[in-house]
Amino acid sequence: MQLENEEITLQQRFEEVIASEDKLAIQEFLNHQNISDVATLINENEEYETQIISHLSIHRATSVFKILALGEQKRIIKDLPAFKAAELLNELPADDRVSFLEELPKSMVRELIKTLDPEERKVTLELLGYPDNSVGRLMTPDYVYVYESNTVEQVLATIRRFGTNTETIDVIYVINSKGELIDDIRIRDFILAAPDTKVEDLMDGRYISLKATDDQELAQQAFKMNNRVALPVTDDQDILLGIVTIDDVLWVAEEEFSEDIQKIGGTEAFDEPYLDISIIKLVKKRAGWLVLLFLGEMLTATAMQYFQKEIEAATVLALFIPLIMSSGGNSGSQASTLIIQAMALGELTLADWWRVMRREIISGLMLGIILGSIGVLRIVLWQNLHIFDYGVYWKLVATTIFFSLIGIVLWGSLMGSMLPLILKRMKLDPAASSAPFVATLVDVTGIVIYFSVAYFFLRGILL
Repeated sequence: MQLENEEITLQQRFEEVIASEDKLAIQEFLNHQNISDVATLINENEEYETQIISHLSIHRATSVFKILALGEQKRIIKDLPAFKAAELLNELPADDRVSFLEELPKSMVRELIKTLDPEERKVTLELLGYPDNSVGRLMTPDYVYVYESNTVEQVLATIRRFGTNTETIDVIYVINSKGELIDDIRIRDFILAAPDTKVEDLMDGRYISLKATDDQELAQQAFKMNNRVALPVTDDQDILLGIVTIDDVLWVAEEEFSEDIQKIGGTEAFDEPYLDISIIKLVKKRAGWLVLLFLGEMLTATAMQYFQKEIEAATVLALFIPLIMSSGGNSGSQASTLIIQAMALGELTLADWWRVMRREIISGLMLGIILGSIGVLRIVLWQNLHIFDYGVYWKLVATTIFFSLIGIVLWGSLMGSMLPLILKRMKLDPAASSAPFVATLVDVTGIVIYFSVAYFFLRGILL
C-alpha cells in the first residue's frame, strides 16, 4: 500500500512540474529521480516520453534509455530532434547501441549510423559485422588492460585514467606485446598487493574467455558456470577484442526465453512487443503454424476414415476417441516442454538421449498405467451403477482402453522427449517442437494405436 502511495505521489509531482512548463524545474525534478522511477514515468506517460528524455542530462538519459522496452526506444529515437538522437546514440555503450540497432529496419540503421562520431561509427560497424546471435554482437570494446611487466602502481594509475569509460573494472585483463590475452586478474588482488609488485607475480594463467564468433548461448553457459560479472572476448588468434558483461547476457537470456515461450505456444517468435506489432504481422506470425497444425489434424481425420468400419461396428469405441487423443497429446506436450527447458538450462545434451529415452519409457509406462486404471474404473463404475451401458463385452472394452492409454501415453512421452533432441541434432531450434505440434503428431498416431489395440482384443467379437 505504501508503494502505491509513493507511485501516486511521484506521478502527481510529475504532472504538476510538467504543467508548469518551467524547463529548469522539469530538468531538476527528473535529474533527482532514480533511473528506474524515470523509466516508470515514461511507461505511464507515453505522450511525454520524448520530453522526459530531452530534459535529462545525457548521461542519465542514456541510463534510462537502456532499460526501456524496444517499442519505447523506437518511438523516442524517431521523435527526438536529430541532434539529440545523435547525442544519445553516441553516449550509449557500443554493445547496447548494437543491440538496439540490430532490431531496427536496415534503412533506419543506415541513417542513424551516419549520425555517430567517426570513432563510434567504426566500433559499431565492426560489431554489426559479426554474425547474428554471436558473442561479437554483445561485446563492448571498453575495458582496462595492462601488461605483465607493469607494476601494481602502474596498473592502478591505468585504472584511474581509463576506468571511468568502462562498464566494469572488477577484472583487469593482461595482454602481451602482440595484444594476446594471457590472464585476467581481479582488482582486489591489485589493491591488496604492494605497489612495486609486478603483474606477472600475480598471474596464475587460469582464465576463461569467449570467441567473438561463439554463439550467445555459449556465453550464457559460461557465466552460469563461473562467478564472473564479465568475460573477455578474443578472436581466433587469441587477440583481446572486448568483454561481455553479465547484464547483456541476462537481456539475451530474457529475449530467448520469450522467443521459446512463443514457439512452444505454436507461433513464430515476435521481434517486437505484442502491443506494438501490427495486426497483419500478428496474423502472419500465427497463421503459418495454425495452417500446419490444421493440415496435421486432417491426417487425424484420414486415420479415422481408415477405421470407419470399426467405428460403425463398435460405436462404443468412438466415445473414447477424445479421451485417447488428449491423453497422448498432453503427455507429449509435457515431455517436450520439460526437455526443452532442461536443454535451455544446460541440464542435458544430445549425448544424454539414451538416458532421456530410458526415463521416458519408464515414466510413460507408469503414467499410462495410472490413466488406464482411471479409464477402466470409469467404465466399471458407470456399467455397474447403470449410468451407461457399454454392452455385454464391456470388460473387453475396458481392457482395450487400459492398454490403449498405456501405449498412447508411452508413445506421446517418447515423441515429446525425442523431437527436441532430433531438432537440436539437425541444428534447428528445439522450441520448434512446440506443444501443439507434438500434440497434433501424437493425435494421428494415437488413433492408429487405439484401433490397433481394439482390433487385437475385439476381433471376431465386436469387430
